[in-house]
Amino acid sequence: MALLAPEDDRLRALIVRAQEGDSDAFSEVYTHFFTPIYRYVAFRVPSEMVEDLVADVFVKAWEKLGSYQARSGIPFGAWLFRLARHAVIDMYRGEKDTAEMPEELEDTDEFNRADTRTKRGDTLRIVRSAMEQLPSRYREVLELAYVAELPHSDIARVLKLREGAVRILKLRALRKLATYLPPEMQNQA
Repeated sequence: MALLAPEDDRLRALIVRAQEGDSDAFSEVYTHFFTPIYRYVAFRVPSEMVEDLVADVFVKAWEKLGSYQARSGIPFGAWLFRLARHAVIDMYRGEKDTAEMPEELEDTDEFNRADTRTKRGDTLRIVRSAMEQLPSRYREVLELAYVAELPHSDIARVLKLREGAVRILKLRALRKLATYLPPEMQNQA
């Protein structure tokens, strides 16, 4: 099931309870969405700022929870990713000299670990360097697709685009990214 697809009954019930002020229900919602939001933010900001920014996203979510309306057709996850996206944008607006990606990105998820730390670091630096050369729209769609692991339908909701436009944008972004990668990595892209 897609992370941002219309919520299942249990998640919907938790969101309603959280909107009524139930902090335990919000804690469960937080647990459900923490990892994808963390990954999304971690790829976009320096590592020393990730935890604070993710905390800010969830604080804003708690504060603005009353303004979320399930009947508006936007899943809660898409609403939450919009908050995360805007938090990242606001952070960079406030700190214009810190617009560079961190060199090391620690990920405790074993599924995402490379064979060796050196290989992972080298690959990460090469891909980050290539990503920095992309137009921001391309970079954002790739981050949502591959870092946050969102399906096209959810990316469309976050970026306020049609799903077909997301597919085209992602394809163009991947093609452009491949031109910035070294020849030995282009075959893997």
